[in-house]
Amino acid sequence: MRYPCGNRSEETNNYKPNTNEMFKIVEKRKLAENIYEMKIAAERVARAAQPGQFVIVRSGENSERIPLTIADYDTEAGTVTIVTQTIGMSTKKICALEEGDSLADFAGPLGRPSEFVHMPLEELRQRKYLFVAGGVGTAPVYPQVKWLKAHGVDCDVIIGAKTKDMLIYIDEMKKVGNVHIATDDGSEGYKGMVTGLMKELVEVEGRKYDECVCIGPMIMMKFVCLTTKPWELQTTVSLNALMVDGTGMCGACRVSVGGKTLFTCVDGPEFDGHQVDFDEAMRRQAMYKNQERTATENYEHKCNCYGK
Repeated sequence: MRYPCGNRSEETNNYKPNTNEMFKIVEKRKLAENIYEMKIAAERVARAAQPGQFVIVRSGENSERIPLTIADYDTEAGTVTIVTQTIGMSTKKICALEEGDSLADFAGPLGRPSEFVHMPLEELRQRKYLFVAGGVGTAPVYPQVKWLKAHGVDCDVIIGAKTKDMLIYIDEMKKVGNVHIATDDGSEGYKGMVTGLMKELVEVEGRKYDECVCIGPMIMMKFVCLTTKPWELQTTVSLNALMVDGTGMCGACRVSVGGKTLFTCVDGPEFDGHQVDFDEAMRRQAMYKNQERTATENYEHKCNCYGK
């Protein structure tokens, strides 16, 4: 049955925000259409967080576990920032919460931090980084660029989106990096894909980089890696979109890297992009599309069985 009204859980029918004070939403703002930023009171997570890591979030007691990459953290205020796009049922539940509401769970930080965090400072300051961010992937790029800026490293940052209205974190990123914007329709900055702007910087302007870090849609990361490979430019990608459980138990985020099977949540989420089998990763990402669509339809369906 498409809409199993009689079997739907109470949590789905009468969803109420969690009143737990531990993971309170202290600030919420809309960044773009269907994209929201939330600052969560999570002191212990904030103290331990590092760039590149993620958290596991549950909006309610019976809700799905959602892995979200950390977008920022403030050790003094004891807050961790997450950015969520309303795509399926679980993300819609999270984004429906308001300031003062609380999340049922906020576990982390999980995953391996970005490799540059452990690099000797003298070596790090001699490196030149190019960050390429696409859509919601701009949010997890921000703490990496911010961390590097705080440690004396200037970075070039390409931010891509379909249109000007879908760009996020522009003002924040300009404070910590040299920002270049690309939009598919040319409504802001360079007209075209981020790969075209990358070629402008490297092949036309002659800029040199030691590493490219790319976070965004899977297809974008694939073509960024195809672009950087002839340049022999080390390229790191984040495969956080594959994760489900976030602890290595479910196996849903298996990915082939250099011919080896790895788990995004425990071995990543960042990998050598030139070694990732993106075609396999994209097939895996689409495995649960039907279930996700059904769950969203059931969540949004309003039952009129009894004329109410």
